Amino acid sequence: MLIEVFTASANQTNATLAGAATLIACAFAMLTFDRWQIRGQAHDLAWTIAMILFAIGSLALWWAETTGWTLFIFKIFFVSGAVLNVAWLALGTIYLLTGTKTGDRVRKCLTSLSAFSIGVVLIAPAKREIIDGEFPSARQLFGVTPRVLAAVGSGVPALIIIFGALWSTFRVIRKATPTMSQKNLRIVKSPKRLALGNVLVATGTLVLSASGSVAGRLGKDRAFAVTLLIGLCILFAGFLVASNSARTSAKDNSVVRDS
Repeated sequence: MLIEVFTASANQTNATLAGAATLIACAFAMLTFDRWQIRGQAHDLAWTIAMILFAIGSLALWWAETTGWTLFIFKIFFVSGAVLNVAWLALGTIYLLTGTKTGDRVRKCLTSLSAFSIGVVLIAPAKREIIDGEFPSARQLFGVTPRVLAAVGSGVPALIIIFGALWSTFRVIRKATPTMSQKNLRIVKSPKRLALGNVLVATGTLVLSASGSVAGRLGKDRAFAVTLLIGLCILFAGFLVASNSARTSAKDNSVVRDS
């Protein structure tokens, strides 16, 4: 009896954390979507898509903690939360660092890879049924291909985001434009805000990637819920801090661009 009460309480807490993460991701998505409509900047659209994916993954986690895991819910959680979301977040970094031309090329490849990944995960057969009350893992349920997609889709983009944030911060400290292309010059209006925002973005990405190490202490369910909520909050804070801290030069159509 005590075990059932404890389990129900833990599930309720996890569901609350996942629900809060969903709300944060939705607020973030609405803000970046509004900015994209107003300014038409590609990185804002990439971040909007990323936050929608974060919201879908968080919502799937909330649903599972509330009603229990099913194979379909786990696939939604897996493809949106482990394969695609960080990749689209990294696309925003690529746009900011390299400009529209390179970013558009990467976007076309990412769109195709996203469609391929969704198809692979949705049709992937399960090795076994999900046991009632467990938090399933991809290793237990899926073959090699979905797990490789998750490793590549989350690991490589996370490195891009962290590198981009640190590179931008380094360039700001050196009083240089925080980009990798001379055709994509950005004029920094508030170096301290931009640097702090970049550090927060890198930190938030690291937190989102830490669910595996945290799981040993908190359990898989709690680890994913905690890292989702805290990581999204830090990312959101970094975005808000860096907002309007830089703009593009006349060489790039004099469009206002945020970090």
